[in-house]
Amino acid sequence: MSLLKSLTAGALAFGALTSAANAQDPAAFYKGRTVVIVIGAAPGGGYDTYGRLIARHIGKHIPGAPAVTPSNMPGAGSIVAAAAIANTMPKDGTHIGAIYASAMLEPLLGDGSRLKFDPSKLQNLGSASREVYTCIARPDAKVASLDDARKQELIVGATAEGGTTVDFPLMANHFLGTRLKVVRGYKGSREVTLAMERGEVQGACGLAWSTLSVQYPRLFEDKQFVMFAQEDMNGHPALTARGVPVTGKLASGAEAVAALELFYSQNVLGRPYVVAAEVPKDRALALRKAFMASLEDAELLAEAKKLNIDITPTSGEDVEKLIEKLFATPPAVAETVRKTLGR
Repeated sequence: MSLLKSLTAGALAFGALTSAANAQDPAAFYKGRTVVIVIGAAPGGGYDTYGRLIARHIGKHIPGAPAVTPSNMPGAGSIVAAAAIANTMPKDGTHIGAIYASAMLEPLLGDGSRLKFDPSKLQNLGSASREVYTCIARPDAKVASLDDARKQELIVGATAEGGTTVDFPLMANHFLGTRLKVVRGYKGSREVTLAMERGEVQGACGLAWSTLSVQYPRLFEDKQFVMFAQEDMNGHPALTARGVPVTGKLASGAEAVAALELFYSQNVLGRPYVVAAEVPKDRALALRKAFMASLEDAELLAEAKKLNIDITPTSGEDVEKLIEKLFATPPAVAETVRKTLGR
């Protein structure tokens, strides 16, 4: 047989196998397989906690009951993981991305140079929780309020461009007049808080309350750190009840309000889970249903309670509607945010 005929025969055989796999119903496809949840963050932080919790429970809700395993792929505010889901990992429904909301909004809030994929083309399974981000400081930093942070410099630890611990303090400096000096280079949010414990930095902003509540369940009682702001438009009821101010309510002027509303929209997107655009629709729908079912699972909710984390799911359909709405934001508002973030 000639080389051309051999290659042609091989291509036809591969195509037949691919078509056969795509034609399988979800239960037949997933039976005996392993699904990987690709967590776009370092181990030990909030994203890792949520991703591993879901990995422990979602398998029983996916048709065919596949094994599910978590795998960490941190980098560039989870853009590395999202790009892998979109470009290089199998697109058959065996790989789910647990990514930052900021990665979904990168075309809107970034300069696009870091993207090697189109986030709007990813298929959304839903979001595990709505998020509220916070600012905290060491007590010896003598910053106990936003007014204090406006009057004196506070050295805050951060990860990398595109991460919440970088972007949130930049927004606070520009629109709220704080004097937060951002020190980048930490691997994840856990490394940032450890740096605070060691005294390498004085504080941090852009820390998810769900993460802090797991790492420091007695944060307020032990007074190890002082929480001086909620970086959100509405805030978390438990934090508001403790008198922690909400930055979105303190913005002055229409431009600042519009910019913060857009930027804080990632809090509403929360913790999105996605699959590649090429995943067959019936499999994506099965995963979407399984995702929501797992977040209503009594065993998962009981474990989440023990971990002291909130489960406030948003459906894949509602995530898609929100993203569509956000991408209709007036260009001038998005440009203001991009300039503030240095993009």
